[in-house]
Amino acid sequence: MQTSTYAAKGSIGLELQNRRVFPRFGEFKKQSSCVKNLRVTNNTTSSGLRIGSVVMGAEFGRPRTRIEAVFRPRSVKARASGGDIEDVDVTAPQGKSSGTVLPFVGVACLGAILFGYHLGVVNGALEYLSKDLGIAENAVLQGWVVSTLLAGATVGSFTGGALADKFGRTRTFQLDAIPLAVGAFLCATAQSVQTMIIGRLLAGIGIGISSALVPLYISEISPTEIRGALGSVNQLFICIGILAALVAGLPLAGNPLWWRTMFGVAVVPSILLALGMAFSPESPRWLFQQGKISEAEKSIKTLNGKERVAEVMNDLREGLQGSSEQEAGWFDLFSGRYWKVVSVGAALFLFQQLAGINAVVYYSTSVFRSAGIASDVAASALVGASNVFGTAIASSLMDRQGRKSLLITSFAGMAASMMLLSFSFTWSALAPYSGTLAVLGTVLYVLSFSLGAGPVPALLLPEIFASRIRAKAVALSLGMHWISNFVIGLYFLSVVNKFGISTVYLGFSGVCLLAVLYIAGNVVETKGRSLEEIERALNPAT
Repeated sequence: MQTSTYAAKGSIGLELQNRRVFPRFGEFKKQSSCVKNLRVTNNTTSSGLRIGSVVMGAEFGRPRTRIEAVFRPRSVKARASGGDIEDVDVTAPQGKSSGTVLPFVGVACLGAILFGYHLGVVNGALEYLSKDLGIAENAVLQGWVVSTLLAGATVGSFTGGALADKFGRTRTFQLDAIPLAVGAFLCATAQSVQTMIIGRLLAGIGIGISSALVPLYISEISPTEIRGALGSVNQLFICIGILAALVAGLPLAGNPLWWRTMFGVAVVPSILLALGMAFSPESPRWLFQQGKISEAEKSIKTLNGKERVAEVMNDLREGLQGSSEQEAGWFDLFSGRYWKVVSVGAALFLFQQLAGINAVVYYSTSVFRSAGIASDVAASALVGASNVFGTAIASSLMDRQGRKSLLITSFAGMAASMMLLSFSFTWSALAPYSGTLAVLGTVLYVLSFSLGAGPVPALLLPEIFASRIRAKAVALSLGMHWISNFVIGLYFLSVVNKFGISTVYLGFSGVCLLAVLYIAGNVVETKGRSLEEIERALNPAT
């Protein structure tokens, strides 16, 4: 049995104005300030009011403001007099759908795998490709090989939103496969460092586009009731891509030229992404915005089943009735109408990077060596496995615990872990246990990160942005991610050398605590709401 709850301050008086029983919905008007704990079930409740098969139990408080609620088999929509929708948690029971979304989410997640793979592949290969390309003694050029990917990703993340708006989500995925495949091929066949850098730049542009496009597409094709779980799969596959890069590097010790194969392998999922998207349905929301109504209905039928076409189309009409407006331009994102929600998206990614995840991963090898774990592969595998495990747990919790609570729990855990890491390096009383505590702090930090700070921002952003700004706003937020990633990578070692790793870790802990306060005050909960419901609640003028 599924339960739908609308929570607000309560009122007296429940009046049924329309006693007709509809096969798909009941229509009610209530004289109240707000209704508290309104539940839809299949069974009779204590203060039972039965309309067909819909039963309501309600607690009441102060009188006299009107609220209307419309109940359907899938969802409850409750609107206060001010027009906002608050704390709506899906849904009435749903029969088995004849549609299917999982294969298309799987195709999109090839982009997430490539994201993780290109980020991780250079770590094991750098030493060997440097010798092969004659830059073993040139740390600057080695730095360019690593950081060019991030520069390309910054460019790609900003262009991905505009491409997705212009050409559609699936066509943009196909276009994205070009720099991904060409970049991987150039890296694999490079005979000079210049060719390698060009290949890394193209691959970076590709993963920058996919970093914005994958969560956007998944959020727009996923049913409301499982959108959180499917959205967090994006982060899970990024982690899998990083692990795949680690595993791909295992033969390097016996075959120094294996690095070329490591880069070349990435061509295969790039081609599969392009081919898979040729058979994947376009986002119904994008099609509807373009006025392609029949194509939107066909897409909904494929994804949700023919029995939900009318329902989803009605949601789209209600949610996008203000979308006769032109597509938003970049400057619209900074207008008073949208800036607050856009700033939340950018801040989440800024906190994600300033919380120190890259620093922890970078120092994990030396931390594990201090605890007697000499194998770099074993250290990296432990960090990667912790990331995958935590993300898998987050996927199962996303639609039950909610996005906001996972974010707060995650950043709080990261703050505590960073304090533990900092103290393990400085407190003399902990010296006998410093190695063990450092490993424990690292693993707990990565687990905490993967429970919320890792997967939630990319999932939450497409949910909170209005449809007319969604693609560009996601791209802007991802641009913040790549810029901050690049800057931190550029200056991190200098800061560590000046202040010491313990002080830096303590600073990261402070950032995590600030993130907790910011999220508690500014981030809305989106679990159980359709994208259209969220849009109407956050942007009542649209």
